[in-house]
Amino acid sequence: MPKAIWRDLVIAESDNTVMVEGNHYFPRSTLREDVLRPSDTHTVCPWKGTASYYTLEHDGVRSEDAVWFYPEPKPKAEMIRDRIAFWKDVEVID
Repeated sequence: MPKAIWRDLVIAESDNTVMVEGNHYFPRSTLREDVLRPSDTHTVCPWKGTASYYTLEHDGVRSEDAVWFYPEPKPKAEMIRDRIAFWKDVEVID
């Protein structure tokens, strides 16, 4: 089962991920809320839409914008609605 691990913490785990461009998109409901901090960062993908981000924080350590999601994905990316993905120092294992 795919897991997202940050600083030895499992922050998301699900056997219901969607693979897009080499990234596991986990159901939003599987993400640990206690490590999330809001971010004002946004990026644009031509076919998925505008991404929003979260920063991770635990025990005083932060990973800026390590979680992303598409609140309103474009029609071709509808499969990632209500899902989140990771990068930077988050390891995703199968």
